[in-house]
Amino acid sequence: MTAAPPATGLRARWHAAHQRWHATRHRWRHSLKWRLVTMFLLLALATTGVFLFGMQRVLQGGWQGYAKPMVADYVDRLAAEIGSPPDEARAQGLVARLPISVRIDGPQLHYDSHPGRAVHRRWNGDGERDIGAEGWGLVRQTADGHRIVFGLAGPVPSDRPRAFGWLTLAGLLLLTVIAYARVRSLLRPLDDIGAGVARFGAGDFTQPIEKTRRDELGELAERINLMAHSLHGMLDAKRALLLAISHELRSPLTRARVNAELVDEGEHRDALLRDLGEMRDLITDLLESERLATGHAALQTERVDLGALARELLATQFAQSAVSLRIDETLEPVQADPTRVRLLLRNLIDNALRHSAGAALPPQLELAREADGQLRVSVRDHGPGVSDEQLARLAEPFYRADSARQRSTGGVGLGLYLCRLVAQAHGGTLSLRNAQPGLEVSARWPIEPGRG
Repeated sequence: MTAAPPATGLRARWHAAHQRWHATRHRWRHSLKWRLVTMFLLLALATTGVFLFGMQRVLQGGWQGYAKPMVADYVDRLAAEIGSPPDEARAQGLVARLPISVRIDGPQLHYDSHPGRAVHRRWNGDGERDIGAEGWGLVRQTADGHRIVFGLAGPVPSDRPRAFGWLTLAGLLLLTVIAYARVRSLLRPLDDIGAGVARFGAGDFTQPIEKTRRDELGELAERINLMAHSLHGMLDAKRALLLAISHELRSPLTRARVNAELVDEGEHRDALLRDLGEMRDLITDLLESERLATGHAALQTERVDLGALARELLATQFAQSAVSLRIDETLEPVQADPTRVRLLLRNLIDNALRHSAGAALPPQLELAREADGQLRVSVRDHGPGVSDEQLARLAEPFYRADSARQRSTGGVGLGLYLCRLVAQAHGGTLSLRNAQPGLEVSARWPIEPGRG
């Protein structure tokens, strides 16, 4: 195997770095805590910059106006003491007596009291030039053409400014860490509020959000608890009303079906019985969906042989239909609710049969154990399938797609919705995908081994 070209490896590293940068940026934009810390850090840097700039202007416009004339007068005295033409011995005496530097350039004398030490010079790319010498009046021109430059030459502790800079940076980082810890403490109730909202969204109203603070976040948690309590009450009232109506409709529907059986045989009698049967199925599915809305509490689990259950269902309710069955040999009996699993299989198979008319292959039912230890119950048909937009809504209650899945094909629009509720009640999920051709619906949930 040949190694990847350097350009390809560089491009891959750049792409990975680009993705990490986008991920970090997304997390930063999503995190209120880190945005606040960044704001504090930028505020600290801006405050420091403004303070230093302002102090520099104050110093330059304040005491410098008084100091410069005195410095210029003192420099005149030093230049006069050196003399004209300059006397090197006198310049050396000044340097020995005072913490100053002297540099003399002219036709007769070239002298530098501190050769090799940039006590008052810096490199600008073209050569050396004096720092502030002209501005402070530290340069003197003698009558004989010599130029004398004075400067400070005391012992300069070069490490002190650098250490001070590092200490300043460390202090700034420490303040940032303290600010983050404080912000994290202030916003910690948001974690509890987020977890509580997730529970309420999943239909679990048994545990309210714990109110740990008396500030605005504590008031927000209390208001969300009141809202959840109100929503729970409205949902319970809606569920009770729906169950009551469904129960009350069963009796007149039963009487209507008995009376319809007495009608003379014919097209009208068959249509009436078909409509009454559809209404009965609708009420049954509504009642079952409300029971399953409580999740695990609605399940009556026991040791179930899913393979035997699937074979028995195909032999009884779908004996006249062509459905292929595949069962994983490693699949053992599991803990499940056999009534709800039967409902799941019946709805999946019925849905596949209704939309497989004219297909070259029959629907396929598969029971398997996934590599991650989950149970997969899937049914695939070989019909026309659906669009991606409709695919995302097929498991919604009472949803019907386009002409490929019209009401004329049967059903009341609750089959896949009930399948999703069964999967969720067992702790799993329901997924749908276009199998090209056809549609595959899969229910997955963790396997709990059956107890003998």
